[in-house]
Amino acid sequence: MNEQQGSIVCVGVGMTLGSHLSPLSRSYIEQADVVFSLVSDGLVEQWIGQMNPDVRSLQPYYHEGTSRLVSYNAMVAAMIAEVKAGKKVVGAFYGHPGVFACVPHKVIEQARALGYYGKMEPGISAEDCLFSDLAIDPGQFGCSHFEASQFMFYKRIIDPSAYLILWQVGIAGDLSLSKFSTGESYRQVLIDILSLHYPKDHQVILYEAPTLPIHSHRIESLPLSSLLHAEIHGYTTLVIPPCQELIRNMEVLQRLDAIDKDHKNIKLV
Repeated sequence: MNEQQGSIVCVGVGMTLGSHLSPLSRSYIEQADVVFSLVSDGLVEQWIGQMNPDVRSLQPYYHEGTSRLVSYNAMVAAMIAEVKAGKKVVGAFYGHPGVFACVPHKVIEQARALGYYGKMEPGISAEDCLFSDLAIDPGQFGCSHFEASQFMFYKRIIDPSAYLILWQVGIAGDLSLSKFSTGESYRQVLIDILSLHYPKDHQVILYEAPTLPIHSHRIESLPLSSLLHAEIHGYTTLVIPPCQELIRNMEVLQRLDAIDKDHKNIKLV
């Protein structure tokens, strides 16, 4: 271990102000020497500021036209510098710090590699809110999750009998990693990919979790083809319900049935 007992703990504050923070995560924020925050709303930052006198926003590291990878590395460097100074550092991130957030993973990995203590505390993510607000049980039909751009850049296997959830649709197709939004021409490419597996009139859902208690969630159903002109933000999630029924795998079912019969015969003997 290093002589300087610096540490980094990344916590999730959840999606909705004041509703989702766990007692343990609150304790980490209150007892930290310095807190770095990357949250969804200025009011959430102010709320975190009431728990600790030294809260520093990571939002200024974002710049239009600059690769997000550059911004992320700068955030990690700022946090690691305080860890090296021997401070108890907390990173407070919206939602779950390990879900669609590379900074918490990177800063914990670097801290541990340097011999410092690093830990992640879970939080309620947009996925958790989505399942509740849309009344979806991912175990009923199955559920696939992809970041929208990654889904477009790579050949993925799509199962139309399961839910398909695409995150960060507002920046879908951004090869530069520097845009805060992409336009209709990018979105048309996504629609074309999805149209290979879903009818263009298939009803899809645009979902946004509330960040303030006075706000309500957004659940907007529309045909797949209407995505082109829909209002989509950087935090909008696209949910595509199944368009096909589950098909039984009769070969596997017959094998399992044979195993059950064998076990019953063994017991009788």
